[in-house]
Amino acid sequence: MRRRQIRAVALCAALASMAVVSGCSSSGSTGSSQSPSSAGGTVKLDFWGWAPGYEQSVALFNKSHPGIQVTFDKTPSGSKGGYTKMLTAAQAGNAPCLGMVGYETMPSFAAAGAMMDVTQYLAPARSQFAAWTWNQVTIGGKTYGAPVDTAPMGLLYRKDLFAKYGISKPPVTWAEYAADAAKVHAADPSVYLGDFGNDAYNYAGLAWQAGAPWFGTSGGQWQVSLNSPANQKVAGYWQGLLDKKLLKTDPSYDPTLYKDMAAGKILSDVNAVWDTPILASSVKGTSGKWAVAPMPVWDAANPVYGNDGGSATVVLKGCAHPKEAAEFATWMSTDPSSVSNLIKVTGIYPAATSGLSNPALSAPDPFYGGQVVFDVFKAETPHIDTSWVWGPTMTQTSTDLGDGLGTSAAGSTRMPDVLTTVQNKTVAQLKQQGMSVSG
Repeated sequence: MRRRQIRAVALCAALASMAVVSGCSSSGSTGSSQSPSSAGGTVKLDFWGWAPGYEQSVALFNKSHPGIQVTFDKTPSGSKGGYTKMLTAAQAGNAPCLGMVGYETMPSFAAAGAMMDVTQYLAPARSQFAAWTWNQVTIGGKTYGAPVDTAPMGLLYRKDLFAKYGISKPPVTWAEYAADAAKVHAADPSVYLGDFGNDAYNYAGLAWQAGAPWFGTSGGQWQVSLNSPANQKVAGYWQGLLDKKLLKTDPSYDPTLYKDMAAGKILSDVNAVWDTPILASSVKGTSGKWAVAPMPVWDAANPVYGNDGGSATVVLKGCAHPKEAAEFATWMSTDPSSVSNLIKVTGIYPAATSGLSNPALSAPDPFYGGQVVFDVFKAETPHIDTSWVWGPTMTQTSTDLGDGLGTSAAGSTRMPDVLTTVQNKTVAQLKQQGMSVSG
């Protein structure tokens, strides 16, 4: 599932090993925000998050672990207040032991001192996860939680309407996507191949695919490259489609988007694996008419794909039972019954290597005409660059980019200019937080 970043945390730290940050809160507090159990009694843990399916995994754990009982409290999603609630609770000393936090937000939580260093408890589990996902939960040599999933991207499309408009196969390249977009819109000006939304993280997946990183580190400095030539190539492509009015511009995940999809006005969606159940629940009346294909690529002879999301179960500041919390976090991501549940209900693509052979990944999906949709994402995964780095200012960066995507869709700004604006604001934010930066 995609995770969102906080709206109101002062970001002032990055990798501790960089030693370029001043004024940061320290993480790894051992204070207690939950009462310890009595000697020999049941350990009770609270867990905050919002993804569908998490309740079921918690219930499975509780059934098999009578000595540790977890209570799952559903919060708003991260960007809708979930992260702010966790941070406020951590600062007040009454946070839950466990929290659902996206990879992109973990540097922010580390900066705020909101997570506990549980390296000693989680280190033995490291070999059970894809190496790059373990790097996502480890900052400055400290591990704060267990990875849950990754989020390879695909093309979700209407098979029947592709055929209606003479598209014999889903576009393999972005050049084919543009040609198909023109073909559909010429046949019926009220119909569009796809939608240009305002989700910064979906756009990040497009940049990720194109080898256009936003952040990096070198020589003790943060590097910011949002307006690099590689990023401008991506922006120019989408601006070209907007200029020709070949894309619908409904806001991402807005009811208008799903209304237009249900009505056959939008024929496809480039999105992450976790979007497959969201789409299925949002346009139920079109069940059986959809299919999943690999996302279009820049070079068919050398296909590279994007990633849009991924999250962890982290141990939050003040947890009185970090050992048990780490045990649960590892179990939820690796136990076959839990992983099966999360695949079926949440739509995850597992971060645990054992999860990649889970039978649930081979189940046909009726909404997608009986297709085994995870086969598409499995084939893409080896062709995803795993060196992507999230920066410590993703609150500001994603907000400014999301605003820019919206104004570009409305025609009041242009995507290449948006990237330059976001670049400059991001560099300024890093400097304001006392970090050394180039870019």
